[in-house]
Amino acid sequence: MRGRALWVVAAVAAAVAFFVIWPFFRQGSNNAVGPAGLAGSPAPVFDLLDDRGAAASLAGYRGKVVVMNLWASWCPPCRAEMPDLQRLYARYERRGVVVVGVNEGESAQRAAAFAQSLQIRFPIWIDDQQRYGRIYAALGLPTTVVVGRDGTVVHGYDGALTYSQMQSAVEPLAAK
Repeated sequence: MRGRALWVVAAVAAAVAFFVIWPFFRQGSNNAVGPAGLAGSPAPVFDLLDDRGAAASLAGYRGKVVVMNLWASWCPPCRAEMPDLQRLYARYERRGVVVVGVNEGESAQRAAAFAQSLQIRFPIWIDDQQRYGRIYAALGLPTTVVVGRDGTVVHGYDGALTYSQMQSAVEPLAAK
C-alpha cells in the first residue's frame, strides 16, 4: 500500500508541475512571460539619475529607438554582453538608435567604474531601487527591452544576446 501511495503522490506532483511549467513552453502563446509580455504596450518610464548624477529618463528619447539593457557588474553574462552593446551603439547611433545601460541596484561609482573598464560610451543610468527590473518583468540579468520611436515596447529579452540577435531586433526599426 505504501508503494502505491508514493506513486499517487508522484503522479499528482508531476501533473501539478506540468500545468505550472506548460505555459512557459507553449508555442504561439499570447501570454508571454518576462519582458516579452510587454510587447505592444507603452514603455513604462521612471526618472533616474545617470552615473554622473544628471537626470535621465526614457521620455527624453521619444523619436529614437532605445535598446535598454538592465545589468549589474556582478553578472558574468552582463559583462560578456557589454562590448556587443557598445558595438551596436556605435553602428546605429547615427540612425536614431540609442543604447542605454540601466544598472540594477548598484552605486553610481561602481556602475561608472564597470563601464569605464569596458570602454562603454553609451549612457549608464542608475536604478538603485530596481524599479525598471520589476516593471519590465525581468526574470534575471541581463534583460534587454527594445522601445520603438513611438515609446512602445517592441521586444523584450531575458538573458544575454549575441550581436547578431541585437542587430536583428534593431535593423527593421532603424530603417524606419
